[in-house]
Amino acid sequence: MLCKVWQMRSCASILHQTVSWKVGSSRQKHTLPDLTYDYGALEPHICAEIMQLHHSKHHATYVNNLNVTEEKYQEALAKGDVTAQVTLQPALKFNGGGHINHTIFWTNLSPNGGGEPQGELMEAIKRDFGSFQKMQEKLSAATVAVQGSGWGWLGYDKESGRLRVAACANQDPLQGTTGLIPLLGIDVWEHAYYLQYKNVRPDYVKAIWNVVNWENVSERLQIAKK
Repeated sequence: MLCKVWQMRSCASILHQTVSWKVGSSRQKHTLPDLTYDYGALEPHICAEIMQLHHSKHHATYVNNLNVTEEKYQEALAKGDVTAQVTLQPALKFNGGGHINHTIFWTNLSPNGGGEPQGELMEAIKRDFGSFQKMQEKLSAATVAVQGSGWGWLGYDKESGRLRVAACANQDPLQGTTGLIPLLGIDVWEHAYYLQYKNVRPDYVKAIWNVVNWENVSERLQIAKK
């Protein structure tokens, strides 16, 4: 139980640090972030229909469910109902993780993305993986290999000061479950690619490199190192 409570508190802390909030009448509520590009801007790599459904339906559902779950959790806290608090933790982790992960994911993508990173990020990649190509291959392999639904991540290990590749199941948030600070995430839930790539996940993962926003990833690294 202590482990679950730690994960829940860690997830809640990351939510405060990562996503946007809107002040409501009685409490702060999470909101669906706007995209900085049109739904069709990532074509042909990710089609407009996928982007619209992914953002306005799937992500919106995580946000709505997260707000409901947090409201119930606050009620349980006020009542001192520990059983209810523990019961709500899986929903908090799932919907909170979904909100965290997607909020990062949208900024990791850009119609002007692709190519290779520059500067300090590229130096760190070469130091920790040998080359950009080796990092790309390692992250792609880990992402494709996710069983069922989940995410592939390039993260920063603050303790060692190095970049790491990791995979998380379902909507588990990277930092809340591994301690790594998320820099680049690849969503491999079927709703992220199936309409366009069917069951050929490797083709989707290969295509997404064409729209990776390396400026955003570099900015995340700079923040993570502070």
